[in-house]
Amino acid sequence: MANDEAGESQPFCCNRCGAEVHPGRGDFYLVRIEALADPWPPVFSEEDLRRDPRAEIERLIEQMRGLSEQEAMDQVFRRWTLSLCGPCYRLWSENPVG
Repeated sequence: MANDEAGESQPFCCNRCGAEVHPGRGDFYLVRIEALADPWPPVFSEEDLRRDPRAEIERLIEQMRGLSEQEAMDQVFRRWTLSLCGPCYRLWSENPVG
C-alpha cells in the first residue's frame, strides 16, 4: 500500500472480484491463509522399518530431482494474503472451501 503526496492510501483491488478497496476506510478484509503439509510425525509399518534407509533416502532425492527450491518448499508450506471486499468476504466466510 503506497501513500500519495496528500497522505492518502492508494486504492487497490479485491482479489476475488476486482472491486476497488481503500485501506483505512473499512471496506475490505485482509485474509491470511497458511497451508502446512501434515505436521504429525510419520507412521511407520514393520515393512517400512525393514527397508534400507540409504536406498529410501536415494529414492526420495531422485523423486525431488528437477524440482526448484520453491517447488519443493511449496509441497511443505504455502502462505497467501488476500484482500476481499465486504460482499466477497461474506461469500467466502460462509463457504471458504467452495
